[in-house]
Amino acid sequence: MATSTNSEATIQALVSGLSGAIVLTLVHQAAKELTPDAPRMDVLGVRGLRKLLAAAKAPQPDAQTAYDITMAGDLLTNGLYYSLVGSGPDAWWRGAALGVAAGVGGVVLPGPLGLGDGPSNRTPQTQLMTVAWYTLGGLVAAGVSRWWSRLAK
Repeated sequence: MATSTNSEATIQALVSGLSGAIVLTLVHQAAKELTPDAPRMDVLGVRGLRKLLAAAKAPQPDAQTAYDITMAGDLLTNGLYYSLVGSGPDAWWRGAALGVAAGVGGVVLPGPLGLGDGPSNRTPQTQLMTVAWYTLGGLVAAGVSRWWSRLAK
């Protein structure tokens, strides 16, 4: 019986995390079409991918393939990250905390990692959107998790 409960909790966490990641990605993709201040995490992702492939002396993909790999990687990694929201009434706090932490990391870390500051740190508006949208992803994950828990009762 415990295995079934653990499996259900794992599925709930993964679906909730993926939901947060999907919303985050959709907001990023829509906003880049609407405002020049939008964070460009896709640009950071492609830069990171190219840097990793160069370090591994692996072939570089064309621009579209690099973008596609980055989008898939973003959904996977952000989904796994947001799955840490888990369940229970504290999911809201965990979602907010994980989102703020990811957003601040998205603003602060690219420069020191050699990926450039521009995509997420070029204006105060870009910085604010970065933190806000990652926070939104965490809250969406928490909301889906809480909704799932209510359905299970």
